[in-house]
Formats: sequence, C-alpha cells, structure tokens
Amino acid sequence: MELFQVLSESDAQTRFDVAASAQLTPLVGREQEVGLLLDRWEQVEEELGQVVLISGEAGIGKSRLLQGMYDNLEGRPHWLLEHRCSTYHQNSPLFPVIESLERWLGFRKEDSSEDRLELLEQRLGAYSVPITESVPLFAGMLSVPLDDRYPELNLSPQRQRQRTLELLVQLLVETASQQPVLAVYEDLHWADPTTLEFLGLLVDQVATSNVMAISTSRPEFTPPWGSRGHLTQITLNRLTQRLATYMMARLTGGKELPEEVVTQIAAKSDGVPLFVEELTQMVIESGLLREVDGRYELNGLLPALAIPSTLQDSLTARLDRLSSVRESVQLAAVLGRVFNYELIKAVSHLDEAALAQHLNQLVSSEFLYQRGMPPESNYIFKHALIQDAAYNSLLISRRQQYHRQVALTLEERFPEAVETQPELIAYHFTEAGFNQQAVTYWQKAGQIAMRRSANVEALNHLQRGLELLETLPDSPDRVLQEVTLQTMLGQSSMQIRGWAAPEVRQAFSRARELTDQIGGTSQYFQVMFGLYLYFHVRAEFQSALEVAEECLEAAQRAQEPVPLLVAHRILGCALMKMGKPAAAREHFQEAIFRHDIEHHRSLAQIYGQEPASAALIWLARNLWLLGYPEQAASHTQEAIALAQELSHPFSLCFVEMNVAWRYINSGQNLFALDHVEVCLGLAQEQSYNLLLAYGKIYQGISWVRTGRVEEGIISLRQGLDSGEAMGARIGYTEHRSQLAEGHLLAGQFEDCSKVLSEAFADVEETGERYWEAELHRLKGELLLMSAGSEGEVEESFNQALEVARSQSAKSLELRAAMSLARLWQKQGKMAEARELLAGVYGWFTEGFDTPDLVDAKALLEELA
Repeated sequence: MELFQVLSESDAQTRFDVAASAQLTPLVGREQEVGLLLDRWEQVEEELGQVVLISGEAGIGKSRLLQGMYDNLEGRPHWLLEHRCSTYHQNSPLFPVIESLERWLGFRKEDSSEDRLELLEQRLGAYSVPITESVPLFAGMLSVPLDDRYPELNLSPQRQRQRTLELLVQLLVETASQQPVLAVYEDLHWADPTTLEFLGLLVDQVATSNVMAISTSRPEFTPPWGSRGHLTQITLNRLTQRLATYMMARLTGGKELPEEVVTQIAAKSDGVPLFVEELTQMVIESGLLREVDGRYELNGLLPALAIPSTLQDSLTARLDRLSSVRESVQLAAVLGRVFNYELIKAVSHLDEAALAQHLNQLVSSEFLYQRGMPPESNYIFKHALIQDAAYNSLLISRRQQYHRQVALTLEERFPEAVETQPELIAYHFTEAGFNQQAVTYWQKAGQIAMRRSANVEALNHLQRGLELLETLPDSPDRVLQEVTLQTMLGQSSMQIRGWAAPEVRQAFSRARELTDQIGGTSQYFQVMFGLYLYFHVRAEFQSALEVAEECLEAAQRAQEPVPLLVAHRILGCALMKMGKPAAAREHFQEAIFRHDIEHHRSLAQIYGQEPASAALIWLARNLWLLGYPEQAASHTQEAIALAQELSHPFSLCFVEMNVAWRYINSGQNLFALDHVEVCLGLAQEQSYNLLLAYGKIYQGISWVRTGRVEEGIISLRQGLDSGEAMGARIGYTEHRSQLAEGHLLAGQFEDCSKVLSEAFADVEETGERYWEAELHRLKGELLLMSAGSEGEVEESFNQALEVARSQSAKSLELRAAMSLARLWQKQGKMAEARELLAGVYGWFTEGFDTPDLVDAKALLEELA
C-alpha cells in the first residue's frame, strides 16, 4: 500500500490549512447533516461503501460542511483524498484526478521525465495492478514519456481510456482495503465529462469497500449515475433568521451587534451563510461601528444603503476598501480559483517584496487561503463568488490585458502547460481577444483529448476553435486550419455519436467543400474517407459511390500509393454493395497490389482501419459471390494474418466478423461461431459498439442454421435494432433476409413475409442490391411453404435467377437454380430441372466440397 500511504501523508501536508490561515466560518445549523455524514462513515468502516452528493446554491456552506466532517474524523484512521473541479478546466479530461495524482506522487516542477517515470513505477509496484499495462496508461494520462521502455498496448483508444478509469478505481478500492478512504470531489458542476465517467464507475464499485466518496455541486447539476442503495443526497437549505443571527454572534466573537444592523443583515443575506459572513465582516470593517464594553454600537444613524442588498455588492464594497491590493486580487482572479506563487509572480509587475505583502494582506482579510510558503506556495480564493467579484470589478480592456499577459507568460515560461494544458492557454488568449493564437491552442487541446479518447472534451475544444476561426479574415491559412479542425471534429463525432451521425456528415462535408476551394490539401483523402464511411454505414450507396469515384480520380492524378489503395478499396465496396461484384473485384485487387506493409503500418491509425486487410476481406466476400469459394477462403486467411501481424484491434475485429460471414455462407456454421465469439469479445473489450451489433447479427444467423432458431431470431433482432439505433443500415437487405429465413424455419410465415417486405423496401431505398437474388428466392420458398400458387413460386425463383445472372453472382445463381430445379422436380419436369442445374453447376471450377455444390451434385444425381 505504499502509493496511497505516501499520497495520504503528502496530501495532508498540501491541503489548504484553513484554520492556520484564517478564522474559520462558524458551522451553524448543520448538526443534522454532519450527523448523517458521520453515520455514513461508520458504515464505511464496516466495509459498506457510501456515496454522498451534497447539493446547494453558491455560498450555502458546502465546503464548510466538508470541513466539519474532517474535524469530526480527526483521530479516526483514514486517508483523505481531495479533488477540486475548475471552471477553467471543464473540458480538460480527468483534470481534478490528474492534479490529485501529481500531488500524491510528489511530482515537482524540476523533476525530469525519467524521475517521474521511476516514481510512477515504484508507486504502482506496491499494488496488484499489472505494471506493463498500468504504467503506460498512467504515464499517458500524466504526460510522462515512456522512451520505448514498454511495449505498445494492443488496445483501442476507447479501451485505453476505459481501462485507465478501471485502474484508477482499482487503486482506490485496494487502498481502502488497508484503511478507510474519504475521497472528496468538489464542484462537480464544473467537472469534465471523463471525470464524471470515472465517478460513475466508482459509484458502481464502492458498495462493498471501505470508500466514502463525497461530492459537492450546485443545484443545476444532475448526477448522471442515477439512484443507488448506497447513495445519499444532502440538499443544504438556507439558514433561518434565528440561525443567521446566531451565526453573526459567532462571527463577532460574542460581541453584540446593534439590533438594526442584525435585522438588516438577516434580511438582506436571506439565509445564505456566505452572505451573512461577508455582510457582517463588511459592517465591522466599514467604520460604522465602534466597540464599547464588549459590544458594538453605531457611530451615528445607519445609512439606508450602508448594507448592500446583494452578495456581489457586498464583496465589491470589501474589495474597494482594499484599494492598495486591488490590482493583485484582480490579477489573481484572472489566474483562476486556485493559482500558485510562481505564476502570479511571473505575470505581476510588482517586485517580490510588494507582491508578498499584497498576498499576505489578502490572506489576512480572508479573501484567499494559503498553502505552503513562497516560492512553493499555492493560493485559493475562499469562495468562487469572491473570485467572481474580483474578476467582474475589472474593466474589459484591463481584463483582456491581464489575460494576454497570462497567456504569453504560460506560453513562454511554462512549457509543461503548453504540452499538458493547452486549453488553459487557449482560454486566456480567447478572453484576451487574440483569436488566431487561441484557435491554435484549441486545436492542440482537441488533439490531446482525442489521443486520450476523451472525445466529448475534444469536441468542445474543436467547436471553440471553429467559432473563433469565423472571426478571422479569409486566407489560405485560415482555410487550411478549418479543414484540420473540421476533420478532427468529424472523427470525434464518429466516436461519440457513431459513423452515421448527422454531425459526421456536416463536419466532413464542410471540410470537403473547403478542400475543393483551394484545390485539395494533404488531408483530402482523410476527409473523403470520413465522408464515404458516413454514406457507407447509412447504406446511402449512390452518394457513397460518388464520393469514392471522386476520391479515385484525385488519387490517380496524385499517383501516390496510399490514396490509390484507399480509393480503390472504397470504390470496390460501393460497387459490390450495389450488385456489381465483377467491377468491384478489379478495384479490390488494385488496392491490394498497392499495399506495402513496411511503409503502411501507420495507416490503421490514420484511417481507423488497416485498409489492405479490409480490401482482402472484402475481396473474399466478393469472390464468394462470384463463385470462387476457395479463392475467397485463401484471401480470408491472408486478411487474418495481416490484421494479426499489425496488432490493430479494430482491423482484427472487423476481419473476424467477415470471416464468420464467409463460413456462414459456406455452410460451416460451427466454424462461423468460433469467429463470431472472437469478434464479440474484441468488440466488447474495445467498445466497438457497431461491430458488437453486427457480431450479434452473425451470431443469430449461425444459431438459426445450427438449430437454435428461436435464440437466433432474438440475437438477430437485437443486432439489427442496435445498429439501426446508431444510424447503421449497411447489409440490412442481407440480414433481414436471414431473419426472414429464421422465421421461415420456425413456421412464422407472417413474420417472414413482413421482414422480406422490409428488405425489398431497403433495396429500393438504399440501392444495396448484392443480396437481392436471395430475397426473391426466399420469397419463393415462403410461398411454397405457405400454400402459395406454383406460378407465384416459380416467378420468384426465376426473378432470383435473373438478378443473380445480371450481377454475375454465381453462388446466388446456384442457390436459385437449386430451388427452381426442386420445384420442377416436384412437377415432374426432370429434364428441364437437370438442364438448368447442370448448366450452373458446370460453370464452377472450385469449391466442390462446399455444402451448396455438394447439394447441387446430389440433386443432379436424383434428377438423372
């Protein structure tokens, strides 16, 4: 337990020692709430973990209630871990957690990367977490370079993010197994999305641990994790007039205030403890009172406006009386709720002695709390409302000047901020009105968030950048920067909302429009690939075809291997889906021909999928349709080998799914299930939701064909519904036909007919025609089994034959020919049946041991 033992001791020393730096505000009227917290703590000591959310308006006393809890736990064994969310870091992934971790680990500014890595290894070594996984994940989170000391993790960005959160929870729970942990998260209304996700995971796992997680928030915050049996919500109400009066007496040390002053403070503070405190302090400092015989008396009549009516006015009045240090408190307010001595010294024009005097005065006046001694000291505004008052007292021009000064100082003198918190620099440049510099840093912040798979935060950074970009004059550089931002926005939107989300099309369409304006950019093919994926997954194949054709034209002009590989691959997919497998085959072969594994290893990261393995697996599907099952099997194995060699999880998951497709259509359903299980495992582990949906579809098909018909139908429907919820419709003509097949085998003729009708509608709406022949054949089989007329049955089988022949889809033509031959066999048309089937069967040159060809041969022998 070395890590958290050290962390706890360090954290205890680095907490803001409120009692040492200022007179604590009296805790009045909160006895019931403190008692409730202590009751929950006693349950924690018995390994019944608790989660408490303290909610209340600004100034109501949430932090003071926490301090009351701390006071009551003195002398009882526990570790305290504090986290504070920040309004400046609402889109900085895991900001409060990272800040707390760095304190716990004892990171210092002067530490080298090697020092930090060694310290991280040493601390994590005290836990049961796997070092080869936990060190790289935590190093990535803390921006500590690994210098090739660890192998690359075979995890998708989404899974790395999820695994990092899981490890954070594991460390916390493991620490608590030795001694109870009180983990505090303040101001959740400013929490970044990833921190909220971490807390959701923590809420789910603390119930049987020695952990008490307390969070504070304002009323507008709604916890995203819902209710739990071990979750308690405390809402702090305003103080009654009696309690407000009692609080005033405590604040004056028992010295009685004039009745009219008490009445006005009680009325104007409206029971908000912070307002009670500030008004009382303001009156005492105002010169309106004098101390006589241990009580306060008015020096004269109490002016009508002597006591402000709002907290903002009260705080402003107190600030006005600190005119000598006014500039320093305003500058501090620009820096944020929490800031360090080093930064304020760097941006202040005061000499060190004068600055120290100003800060000391602000601490003694209870505007700031101090932790440590200069130059290592840190400061925090006593309350966010005090910071707001100081900030709002600045003229706009002066405010912008301060923000510019802070941004430039961070940029020039704090390189770690540039690398780890570019959003902070972006914020200050934005507030300073330096939009060009701000856009650059918002873009950098988006890139860092995307690397951490914190896509919600990335989306917010990129949107801020795009908003500011609109204010800049038009120029080629501005266009190039917008292309970059829109491309990143499209990629982040894909991760958050799915490939088929409208936001994806909007971002990539705008990027395409801009590249057309300036005649192309280095990101052109990424843009076109993103736009193609949108149309492809939505099964809008005419649009997908147009994008792919344009992409190939551009690639042929450029004559570069990677663009040609990508363009041929996507054009092949579009053509195959539209029922043109012969034309598609040429493009898949062209794509594979241009692949160079040594030079193209990075393509999976750029395009999200390794394009050569994708081309191989699509070629395999295409060859099966064209009637070459053995060649399809060969290319399938090549695709698996390439995906495994590159160790790219998404590519491997995609290939495994399509290997299952080939086995299903080759009648080898048990082999298909083996690959379905691999696909589902990877998709679940790596959070590939769309592939998870399609894995369920293929699982359902395999179950239907191995006799588990009802289970298969359920799995098929689950997969179809999940995909459709994400906007995905690709392959749905085929998958609906397989669902219809399940209903047919189950004797559910009405359901079968309904699903087939939906599939035919999909064909017309989307242009996805590669499986159209099977739809007509299944329609004929349904009519045959449900007492349809032989004329209607024969017409459906003939339509299946006609469509398959027009597409050169020999495998589907064989199936249609067998269905029609069996019908003719029943009608006594032996010669016609044999002639039809022999003509199709005789075309094949391979795959004679596959079930369809074996069945065809057996039927031919019967017909003889």
